Amino acid sequence: MRLLEERIRKDGVVKEGNVLKVDSFLNHQMDIALFNEMGREWKRLFEGERITKILTIEASGIGIAAVCAQYFDVPVVFAKKSQSINLDGSVYSTRIQSFTHQRVYDVIVSRKYLGPEDRVLVIDDFLANGNAINGLISIIRDAGAELAGVGIAVEKGFQDGGKQLRDAGIRVESLAILESMDASTGEIVFREQE
Repeated sequence: MRLLEERIRKDGVVKEGNVLKVDSFLNHQMDIALFNEMGREWKRLFEGERITKILTIEASGIGIAAVCAQYFDVPVVFAKKSQSINLDGSVYSTRIQSFTHQRVYDVIVSRKYLGPEDRVLVIDDFLANGNAINGLISIIRDAGAELAGVGIAVEKGFQDGGKQLRDAGIRVESLAILESMDASTGEIVFREQE
């Protein structure tokens, strides 16, 4: 998606450790007009798929997933990174290692919001090693639901997550795929997409 790539080139900052800082428009301050275009694009890419829920993980995926959901006219469910007193009943849970935060989270989804009748589209901001996405897929499978596919804003194509998911037969639609990035020069190279 050229619009997203252009925005990353303009406002993204490459940091040491393969970190792309996009907090001015994607995952801290949010550009809703950009999110709308992203939602439209995912709707186009997944046209004809019967989607009943969108699943993401807190916190950065929530804004993108919520805007995207209006194009599918379905609810968003987000996996919580902590138990709260408001979460009653039984839950699906898994452990996810975060690339960005370098820690492991126990994430949970209430069983009343995800079940065998659901066909789920996973939406998230980044895909690096695939840990978060694999954790969400584990929750979907535990619920007896069906995975329709995965929509990613920014995929780090030089890391293994996207390849592993695709090799496992999972449909992944990333709007921008980074081929490489260099913290010393700030250079970002995107993979050509069809």
